[in-house]
Amino acid sequence: MITEDVLNEICDFASSQVIGEELVAELRIKYPDYHFTWCFDDDIGATAKPWAERPTFNLYLVNSADHCSKLSNDPGSASGIVVAEVIADDD
Repeated sequence: MITEDVLNEICDFASSQVIGEELVAELRIKYPDYHFTWCFDDDIGATAKPWAERPTFNLYLVNSADHCSKLSNDPGSASGIVVAEVIADDD
């Protein structure tokens, strides 16, 4: 379980940082009870809905119950967080 307050703290912190491995390493130190992953938003399936959207990243929740990880929008069952970097289109 991850509370919405903690998720909002994570979003606020990530919004002020460069998205990448260093951010995830810092988040792992600040929040050792949760698993963090960084990827590009394009790597997430098109049907997945982020828990939060920011200009530079989308935040997805991971439910790892039953030994099978899957994306979820339920903070109550989440044990992990994906910080998915959004790359702006150069149109």
